[in-house]
Amino acid sequence: MSHDTTLPRSLPWAARLLPVLPLLALFAAMVSVTTGASIAKTLFPITGPQGTTALRLTTAAIMLTLLLRPWRLRLTRKSWRPLLVYGGAMGVMNFLFYQALQTIPVGIAIAVEFTGPLGLALLSSRRRVDFLWIGLAVAGLALLLPLERSAAQLDPYGIACALGAGVFWALYIVAGKKVGGAHGTQATAAGTLIAASLVLPVGIAQTGAATLFQPAILGSAVMVGALSSALPYTLEMFAMRRLPAQTFSTLTSAEPAVGALMAMMLLGEALSPLHWLAIATIMVASIGATLSARRPASPVLPE
Repeated sequence: MSHDTTLPRSLPWAARLLPVLPLLALFAAMVSVTTGASIAKTLFPITGPQGTTALRLTTAAIMLTLLLRPWRLRLTRKSWRPLLVYGGAMGVMNFLFYQALQTIPVGIAIAVEFTGPLGLALLSSRRRVDFLWIGLAVAGLALLLPLERSAAQLDPYGIACALGAGVFWALYIVAGKKVGGAHGTQATAAGTLIAASLVLPVGIAQTGAATLFQPAILGSAVMVGALSSALPYTLEMFAMRRLPAQTFSTLTSAEPAVGALMAMMLLGEALSPLHWLAIATIMVASIGATLSARRPASPVLPE
């Protein structure tokens, strides 16, 4: 018996929307996480990047714990180690990324951070075409690095923090695949709890508990945690289940541009044409590495 997979014209518009829902969910996830980064930056004058990181991870940990119930995990002495690496990488990645946001625009920070996953993807291949993507990524970074004095000069410390965040993002991916395969989505909640427990003491030490937990900013803190973690994670899981891994990775490469646009609208961060060219170059390198990958990695999904 043959099955016609096309949607008949008589179906309502909502049914016709079903095939594009995963794409819309992924786009919404990118808008959510980049909006969260922009809102987080507005808290820096009050809580600083350290305190904002602590608030983001703590609120996200509470929400994900209530949603995913990580206390149901069956952990052994052997399985604790990769989970600790995963949570630690998550904490340091977020800490360094927010340090970068203190001195460089959101879109540029995301683009530089993308070099971590890009480098991880390229390490597994030795084909000639991959040198093109490496060259493009290096060229994009060269356009961003403050090699000459100019009005549009970017802070070297911010660039270094974004690069460091990229390194820990790569470690986060490697550890995440391992713990995700063993524990499913509950590993995310457990990892976020570990990350929060590492960063929260630093945030309190730098900002002070009275400032960090003042009622006036808790609403913004909850919004940052929801937009940066809980909501995009849920939307990405929906998209991951319904999109090929290569398509998912390729579309995600648009996140630096989405982040730059959201920061322009919410924070007034206008980038120079050279900065836009650098972001586009890094995005092309990421897309090219994804499309030419010999064996695209499948996203980690719960059993």
